[in-house]
Amino acid sequence: MVGTPVENSPQYVGLVTKTKPFDDVRVRQAIAWAVPYEEICKSVVYDICIPMSGAPAVGPIPAAWPQPFPYKRDMEKAKALLSEAGYGGSFETTISIDLGDATQSEPPAVLLQSSLTELGIKTRIEKIPGANFRNAMLEKNRAIHIASFGGWLNFPDYFFYWGYHGQNALFNTMSYQNPALDKLVDAARFEEDREAYEDQVKQFIHLAMDDVPRIPLYQQILVVGMQKNIQGYTYWFHRQLDFRQLEKA
Repeated sequence: MVGTPVENSPQYVGLVTKTKPFDDVRVRQAIAWAVPYEEICKSVVYDICIPMSGAPAVGPIPAAWPQPFPYKRDMEKAKALLSEAGYGGSFETTISIDLGDATQSEPPAVLLQSSLTELGIKTRIEKIPGANFRNAMLEKNRAIHIASFGGWLNFPDYFFYWGYHGQNALFNTMSYQNPALDKLVDAARFEEDREAYEDQVKQFIHLAMDDVPRIPLYQQILVVGMQKNIQGYTYWFHRQLDFRQLEKA
């Protein structure tokens, strides 16, 4: 068995920021505090993952992506933020998932649904056929959704350009807009000085943590099982086997 972290590819909960109540950062943070991260990692991927929660709330962050966000399940914080935002009562919304990836997306949706019920948030789970899921994400109107995006080029600025930047590409499923983040990402894409690049990366990751339009759940591990006499396996960013390199010992 060989397990390799899938580069630049966290599984996440997306919150569409152009629609109420998720246009309010306090509501997004409340959801982030309500996610049952540990239970999701345990029940969905049997802890074969790199958790993306529970980072120190203060202190320096590395210029690396993916990395854990400073959220963990804390229902009191979630309730306080919702109350501050004026949603201390209840509201209804939808959690959308890719039916073609149901083994990985439906269990966290059910767990999140249960957790949000404790906050007075009523949800229904929309199961979108796999063939239609990407088009649905392109509509940018699925208030809460569970998805993943893998940047084939393993650089933080590449992921953020496609997943967070205000150009609002397909993979910015949250329709997130932040000119300050855009400026940092645009600068990092063409920065030649390593120290300056790392500083820009740290800044735009910090903004993503604070604004939390995307709540990372875990970084996936690509597990490959082989007979003991097989050698030559190589991990590729596209996650497909390259049989040309495999041979029997």
